[in-house]
Amino acid sequence: MSRALILVGGTVMGSGLLYVQAAQRLGLQPITLSDDPSRYDNSGAKDVETIRVDTDDLDALIGECSRLRETYEIAGITAARDSVYATVGKLCGHFDLPGPNPEAIEQCCDKYTQRKLLAASSVPMPAYRLAANAADIADSAAEIGLPVIVKPAMGSGSVGVRLCRTAEELAEHTTYLLGGQQIWRSEPRMLVEEFAEGPCYWADIMGNEVIGIAIGDFGPPPHFVYRGATYPAPLSDDEHDRLADISLSSLRALGLGWGPAGIEFRWTKRGPVVIEVNPRLHASPTPQMVHLAYDVDLITAHIKLATGEEWDLRKRRSQTVGARFLVADRDGTLDWIRGDGEAAALPGVAEVKFYVQPKTPIVRKGDYRDCLGHVVAASSSLPRTEAILQRAVDLINWSITP
Repeated sequence: MSRALILVGGTVMGSGLLYVQAAQRLGLQPITLSDDPSRYDNSGAKDVETIRVDTDDLDALIGECSRLRETYEIAGITAARDSVYATVGKLCGHFDLPGPNPEAIEQCCDKYTQRKLLAASSVPMPAYRLAANAADIADSAAEIGLPVIVKPAMGSGSVGVRLCRTAEELAEHTTYLLGGQQIWRSEPRMLVEEFAEGPCYWADIMGNEVIGIAIGDFGPPPHFVYRGATYPAPLSDDEHDRLADISLSSLRALGLGWGPAGIEFRWTKRGPVVIEVNPRLHASPTPQMVHLAYDVDLITAHIKLATGEEWDLRKRRSQTVGARFLVADRDGTLDWIRGDGEAAALPGVAEVKFYVQPKTPIVRKGDYRDCLGHVVAASSSLPRTEAILQRAVDLINWSITP
């Protein structure tokens, strides 16, 4: 009987393909269960079974997994998206498989509950308030003081997140969130937070081990769309240890520590503050960057943990890795893409990938969906990596017709 890895839910920006390929390298049959199979980027893999099922329906997932057990030995069940990860934990419990604590995942995915738990453990954070309506948002912003960040209490990928610098911007974003543009599963719940100014860092964690810390940069406000990242971040030993200590304190406060986690920070005038804790790996190309920097395969480690095998997180090399995100500058139709092949052939370039194909409609949202693709490069030094990246990006062009 073949051993199978069940992957629940879709993934963003190419992580689905990475999980599928890693499972196949481990001799596992990948089977994806998704309410929208098109969200999986399986185009580069063969022999992948994809089943459409409501991933919000635990009984339906149990039924599908029970049916699959008639044909396969289910070695493990996992996911790359935090929105279904609590359900994964419940599935693992039902089938007596290794998995995350569903209660801890649910608490972490509710950003307001996450904030309260972090605050109770004295983890440094921006000031915050919970809002349910326009009056709450206005009052919270007045208490905290403009500028503020306003965002849904549930969600990821910077969807619905905006910096509001003036009363007019606050009113505009409030109308957006409450006027039908934002999809709410239940009653609206929003966070109004102090704007933490300073460089953006993130930590990648597996279990209770901080694997590495990256620095990223965003495009222009009021949105938060990544334009680039460097791995590892150029930090002193003391700065690195400070972020690592806060990371582990955050895990303890939230009851995490099994499997992957990603923590985002801003280093403000008063020091680092936690912006968000995610109970999952950061999206592609972060796993590729960690692999290039340290020869540590986070996705394979995650799958091994989910299947009860011993993982290997030893660092076998040290390189500086950079990424540039290729971001749409206008709405319209993507006509053509050129130069990506030439860029991919440059020495030091590890990956050039577009998430969309020509003739695709482009509608900017002010979140991760604005990214058309990415370029990743690696070398022995930061200046050299940056030079390789710039040369590659300069070769790539595309046209969007309004």
